[in-house]
Amino acid sequence: MSDSDSSAHTIRPMRTEDGASVWRLIQRAGTLDLNSAYLYLLLGRFYGDTCLVATSGDDEHLAGFVTAFIPPGRDETVFLWQIGVDPDFQGQGVAGRLLRALLNLPACRRARYLETTVTPSNDNSRGLFHAYARRANTELSEHDFFPGELFPEPEHEPEKLLRIGPIDKRPE
Repeated sequence: MSDSDSSAHTIRPMRTEDGASVWRLIQRAGTLDLNSAYLYLLLGRFYGDTCLVATSGDDEHLAGFVTAFIPPGRDETVFLWQIGVDPDFQGQGVAGRLLRALLNLPACRRARYLETTVTPSNDNSRGLFHAYARRANTELSEHDFFPGELFPEPEHEPEKLLRIGPIDKRPE
């Protein structure tokens, strides 16, 4: 799967060797929860069918990524875990292209719903998912998911579940 645009971003499946770059991007951006580097290596190793990276130029610089999976027993749903864009590439449509590419992957084509969690203050992610729902001409609903007090950090905001769908038409 490849999706190039005029700004020379290429979207491709995440590989094991992308794990460290994804971890560094999250650390640099400072807007997403940073998990262990080992976890991102695992995602590249075992979930390349539902995780993508956007690279710039010679495939060395990571412009963005999306990690997702099909929840067990819920083939109609894609759960998007994280989507992030390097600060140098923000505002160039990378996140939107990653989201569209994700939902057009063979592993995700049967899914009629996209779910993700977002904190109340994450306006950028909320905007991305609302825009996708509009382009797909479908609904976006919000539900309580993980209250803030479940997290070990006392300042962690609650995670709200956003559910988009049913998705009948996938915007390109």
